Amino acid sequence: MPGISAVIPTLNAVASLPATLAALRAGQVADIVVADGGSTDDTAALAAREGARLVAAPRGRGAQLAAGARITAGEWLLFLHADTRLAKGWETAAAAFMADPTSQTRAAAFAFALDDPTPQARRLERLVAWRCRVLGLPYGDQGLLIAREHYKRLGGYRPLPIMEDVDLVRRIGRKNLTMLPAQAVSSAERWRREGWYTRSARNLLCLSLYFLGAPPGALLRLYR
Repeated sequence: MPGISAVIPTLNAVASLPATLAALRAGQVADIVVADGGSTDDTAALAAREGARLVAAPRGRGAQLAAGARITAGEWLLFLHADTRLAKGWETAAAAFMADPTSQTRAAAFAFALDDPTPQARRLERLVAWRCRVLGLPYGDQGLLIAREHYKRLGGYRPLPIMEDVDLVRRIGRKNLTMLPAQAVSSAERWRREGWYTRSARNLLCLSLYFLGAPPGALLRLYR
């Protein structure tokens, strides 16, 4: 994928990062930046072994994503969580989006999917698809593909400890978002560990409180 720089924020991501990097390499992304927030495991060493560029950043996805974007060189930026791998064929969908001249002032995200075979996972995927279609609110675990210049015009990611993805998507605007016909497959470990309904309800509560103006610090404590 000539012209793409991928940015991945990490924090102790040694278990999930290899699959994420492998999918990017399969799509021939040459410039991969890992923005690490102070991992105490082998995340940094793994990233270096896999040929990614490493940048240290203050902990927090917003700050890490912004730091990673600053050292990229690509015309297009692809932001991706460390526990999210792009499914086969993602590069075809991305290339079609980038080839459209109108995409220079738009952004794209991928379809949400979970690496879990249960009915609960399929129901959650359908709910996320509805949220994206009706509300225009893809989350960071769906990736974000955006032209560098448009990202800069919008002011980029702000150093928020949570909801940095929603903050940027709102500035992009619902009418300027495209959902690509390819999946971003994320780990379902959080839902399995905390409970499908408990985790989903907590996410919805955080989103609602964010729109009501709750301070990011309080939202982060609730999220965790």
